[in-house]
Parts: sequence; C-alpha cells; structure tokens
Amino acid sequence: MSIAHLREEYRRETLDERDVAADPLAQFHHWFQQARDAQVHEANAMALATATADGVPSCRTVLLKEADARGFVFFTDYRSRKGQELDRPGARAALCFWWAPLERQVRIEGRVERVSGEESAAYYAQRPRGSRLGAWASAQSSVIPGRQELEARHAELDARYPGEDVPLPPHWGGYRVVPDAFEFWQGRPSRLHDRLRYVPQAGGWRLERLSP
Repeated sequence: MSIAHLREEYRRETLDERDVAADPLAQFHHWFQQARDAQVHEANAMALATATADGVPSCRTVLLKEADARGFVFFTDYRSRKGQELDRPGARAALCFWWAPLERQVRIEGRVERVSGEESAAYYAQRPRGSRLGAWASAQSSVIPGRQELEARHAELDARYPGEDVPLPPHWGGYRVVPDAFEFWQGRPSRLHDRLRYVPQAGGWRLERLSP
C-alpha cells in the first residue's frame, strides 16, 4: 500500500462546546489526565515549533515539565538552535500534543520567556545524575566529529563529579510558552473533525469552532 492510501477513520469521541471548560488550561489538564489514564506513551511529549527572525521554521519534540496559569515549561540548552530562536526579541513558539489512542490533538501558541534561575535549578536537581552530566557533556546542536568525543566528554565529567553534586550548567535552563491561543481537536468520521479554539478576550477567553 502506498503512503497516499494510509488513513484512519476516527470514531472514538466527539467534542462539543457545551462539554468543555471555560478556561483552556482546565480543559488541557482534563484531557492530559485522560491521556495518562489511557496510558498514552509519554503523554507530555509535545512538538515545539520555532523560527528564526526571518521566518525559517524548525520543529522538534520536547517534554512538558510544568503547565500552570503562567504557561507551559520545558528545559533545554540555551545554546541549541531552539534556544537561539527562543531568545530572540519578540520570539513566539507553537506546541502540539498528539494523543493517538484518544484521537486527540492540542495546539498552543504564545510568546516565550525564560523561567527563573531558581526554577531551572530546582528542576535540574530532580534529574537523574546521568542526565545532569549530559547537560554538561553536550553542546546541543553543535557539530562534533563523532560520538566518541561525546562519550569521552561524558566520562571526563563522570570522573570530575563522582557524587550526586553535579552543578547546574550556566548554559542550561527552562523556557515558558505563555499561551494566547489554544486549540482542541477531536478526530471524527469523514474528516469532519471537531476543532474548538480559545482566544483571549476581556476578562477571560472566547470559545469558537473552526471548520476542519
């Protein structure tokens, strides 16, 4: 079968304006918990789309580590391609969660800010020791001659920090996407999917239905 003939018919659920929360963050947490209850593998995995100042896009998968009224947080190397694109003035980003077993997608768009050093340090301290060493060993997105160099650097750091006290690298920390748009998508038969979008309005959010 050719790629063009690959398709699924979505029949699992519906999405109605009367059934969603007035606050999109509450709706996100409701769906996120349902994804976890359904044992969706890495339900916190999300595509992160960024762009250069002249509009050249890039996209990769990162892991959500916090979602509250302030925004959606993930952590990375500031020197990476995404870090450079997120640090430019006026930067914006888009997130996309795809929960295939539930036939659901959530899209989020907004401006970007760095989280505080204290927040980055608190999360970094929770990471496994190997991951903390990895944050030092890898200059993310830079060209290297081979994997051997990366593994040698990791071994060197393993010897330098033999215990659990691996300090926070100055080049590593968190970003927060502060949403100004949410879209909740539920797959439906015949590609007549349900799409509900939340956009800001005075005192809260306006809910609107989009054509699929």
